[in-house]
Amino acid sequence: MLAFVLVLADITRAHDNTRPAALREVAFDQKLAEQVPLDLSFRDERGNEVRLSDYFGRKPVILNFVYYKCRDLCPLLLDGLVRSLRALSFDIGNQFAVLTVSFDPHNSAALADAKNKEFLARYARPGAADGWHFLTGTEDSIQKLTSAVGFHYNYDAQTGEFAHATGIVLLTPAGKVSRYYYGIDFSPRDLRLGLIEAAEARIGTPIDQLLLFCFHYDPVTGKYGLLITNVIRLAGGLTVLLVAGFVIAMLRRERSHAAASGRTV
Repeated sequence: MLAFVLVLADITRAHDNTRPAALREVAFDQKLAEQVPLDLSFRDERGNEVRLSDYFGRKPVILNFVYYKCRDLCPLLLDGLVRSLRALSFDIGNQFAVLTVSFDPHNSAALADAKNKEFLARYARPGAADGWHFLTGTEDSIQKLTSAVGFHYNYDAQTGEFAHATGIVLLTPAGKVSRYYYGIDFSPRDLRLGLIEAAEARIGTPIDQLLLFCFHYDPVTGKYGLLITNVIRLAGGLTVLLVAGFVIAMLRRERSHAAASGRTV
């Protein structure tokens, strides 16, 4: 587990030949603004053939990769995602959708269905079944999708398991890569801001727009940090408004006193 987490710590590093062979090709490369191939075919948790385009067009989409027989990182990733999403006021199926895709071409729709039911029950919000789907696919479709978003993994024939990085990818309604969030625990604030940006500010509140002005996405860390220059600008603008308001109030007060005493100002 520690080895997998350490892989994620240096996300900007190229594939390192000094790593153990099983981890050598494991990475999560940034491909911001890359268009995901929406014509790819998969099968949903019910075994129905679907295209990625079926899930795009109206809402941003949170994309994550697991394999359904994983006993280590994948359950931790999904657990962390559920915890973060439950902390949001946004709802799956309403403001955004979630696609969980298996990168093991041998996983079945029955396995996907079991995972779907398990994590929908943990999320426990009405309407989520229409917005969170667990997909399986052919090796060709899986490789094209994972390549498009920079997700690299490695199969270990000796153990029958996959070595892989963990994280989620935020996609726009048009299917373009918007944000990456790494690890197994995701900041609800960062997710909220990312969803608002991916949706082109069509969701959220005026306060969220103010937060977007003050916080800036760092592609290296996959997190939002305080943008001090914008904070200074905002503080300066508020100061000017407060001073102007004070001057106007004082002038009105002076005129009121002058009118009461029969003088003019």
